[in-house]
Amino acid sequence: MNSVYISAGSNLGDREAYLIKAIELLDADPDISVQRVSPIYETDPVGYTDQPAFLNLTLLLKTNCDPHQILAKAQEIELKLERKRKEKWGPRTLDLDILLYNSESIQTGQLNVPHPRMHERSFVLIPLSDIASDLQIPGVDMSISEALCELKDKEGVRIWKKIKWEGASGLTES
Repeated sequence: MNSVYISAGSNLGDREAYLIKAIELLDADPDISVQRVSPIYETDPVGYTDQPAFLNLTLLLKTNCDPHQILAKAQEIELKLERKRKEKWGPRTLDLDILLYNSESIQTGQLNVPHPRMHERSFVLIPLSDIASDLQIPGVDMSISEALCELKDKEGVRIWKKIKWEGASGLTES
């Protein structure tokens, strides 16, 4: 089984509902099992800043899918949950990014893993450190916790809700 770390974010509509539905849809796929879910963080937008705040979390999946299959499934879920790609870094109902796929480095026209800027983004590293702080980032030669310590700007990321993944029982507030 492959280990895949995913970042999920939403800043339009019922942000929490979009994140929860994405987790449920991923786990409902017969080729995917959601193993861990970070707390939900509210984060200030990065890049294009004239938009609402995001809710972000990270997930650990176990799957027999290859990286491109995971990408296709993630994009299908984004579309199902009304994602519109109008502008780069613009507002969205759901954004699912593959952060890590095992400890592989993958560079294709459609997919870059590890996610190229993950070690520079507090809205990725903070929730990821909650579920995998000792995990090594391929090509960066540091762990998630080390990358988080090196990060200068950790502002704009606030705990929003602690949740617990209960497998088939779903999410509960913790």
